[in-house]
Amino acid sequence: MPDNQHITLDRTDEAILQALQTDGRMSTADLARTVSLSASATADRVRRLVDAGVITGYVATVAAPALGYPITAFVRLAYPSGNYKPLHDLLDVTPEVIEAHHVTGNDCFIMKVLARSMSDLERITGRIATLGTITTSVVYSSPLTGRRLSPA
Repeated sequence: MPDNQHITLDRTDEAILQALQTDGRMSTADLARTVSLSASATADRVRRLVDAGVITGYVATVAAPALGYPITAFVRLAYPSGNYKPLHDLLDVTPEVIEAHHVTGNDCFIMKVLARSMSDLERITGRIATLGTITTSVVYSSPLTGRRLSPA
């Protein structure tokens, strides 16, 4: 679905989205009971939401510290070139960068980085700094993560 296209959803579609954002592993039967439809009608609606690009996938949410990444940081990069291939190449070989966004303003990119330690963060940011000026903000805590979306 193109970025500027908006799909019209009814209340049942919205209820399906809310339920699946709360529990993406919910069975079709449980989802059907939640939204007061038959299982086949619910499955059809979910398939339509997938086909329309509203539902883009299902994922497991994992705790980074449990996997050995207790440090989260946001790294802003002022990238002096319009050739983004070196950045894309770096992102391809740096799995600790879990998000990267091209943004407006003084910085060109904002990246979310996970690290094993402060020295590991220094190593990762040192690699990013080879591309331009960086500013790093280490996360103390995250009072809001993964907010569910409702239609605009």
